[in-house]
Amino acid sequence: MSDSYSKQWRSLSDQLERLRESGLEVENVSEAESFLRHLNYYRFSGYGLAFEVRRHEFLPGTTFEDIRHAYEFDRGLRDLVYESMEVIELDVRTSVAYTFGETYGAFGHTDPTNFYIAVKYANSESAESNFDHKQWRNSLRSETRRSSEVFVGHFERKYSEFPDLPIWVATEIMSFGTLSRMIEGMKKSDVKRVATRYGLQPLDFISALHHLVYVRNICAHHARIWDREWSIKAELPRGKIWAPPLLPDNTHLFASLLLQRKFLSGCPAERSFTENWCRRLEELIDAMAPNCPDVLKKMGLTENWKEHPVWSVSE
Repeated sequence: MSDSYSKQWRSLSDQLERLRESGLEVENVSEAESFLRHLNYYRFSGYGLAFEVRRHEFLPGTTFEDIRHAYEFDRGLRDLVYESMEVIELDVRTSVAYTFGETYGAFGHTDPTNFYIAVKYANSESAESNFDHKQWRNSLRSETRRSSEVFVGHFERKYSEFPDLPIWVATEIMSFGTLSRMIEGMKKSDVKRVATRYGLQPLDFISALHHLVYVRNICAHHARIWDREWSIKAELPRGKIWAPPLLPDNTHLFASLLLQRKFLSGCPAERSFTENWCRRLEELIDAMAPNCPDVLKKMGLTENWKEHPVWSVSE
């Protein structure tokens, strides 16, 4: 049986006192209270985890500013990750719209036979995919009805197919999650045509995209990413460059950065952005990485991570 939650509300001064009892050094009380008035104590405590020798016990010499600095570093990191995800997302949307539309026409996505497993039959025990076309289409129609885009309103007034939209229109308003589910349901040959643009095999592409949607959503909710262990991990491509020692694991930030770099390499129109993005990210890590033990390891980075073949590839 679960326990009843018994912790009480704490004032700013009580919050600081709790941190001090854990060994945190607070030099300027008024500034610290002002910051906690801005950043929830619960969120602040999460950034303190990297500085603890054990739970609720900070490493000797850890200061309030050390943890605040970690938060500011993470904020800059989230901004850069989210920025690259915009480029990746738009490119994938366009790739799906172009290839699917070329093969099946404007409304091919409304036909369940154009997907790998079109329908989940209640009595079927041999289905190879959990993609439910009817459910997916209904979700897309709901997103279409909620859309306030001018072009959606124009289509509704003029064409009888509404709330179905041509695929090259639908991909502009569907959520990234809905797009990801569509790709999961596409036939392998169709996925391959999209995945090839990014130099990935179909299953690796689907897995990477699923992971990046997850990372994008974390960033959108302003959650900590720099030292997070991912709950949704990507199945990495085969090959030495995707395995230790070049890439320690698929559970931390570095794996995600390499996947983003891989996707960006498939967007030649954004070559200038990609070069600039990589440089800014390197500069951020060099200048602002938190002052805590094993800081690179906490991000899944190696000592010479900038030389990784995927990261350092010349466009």
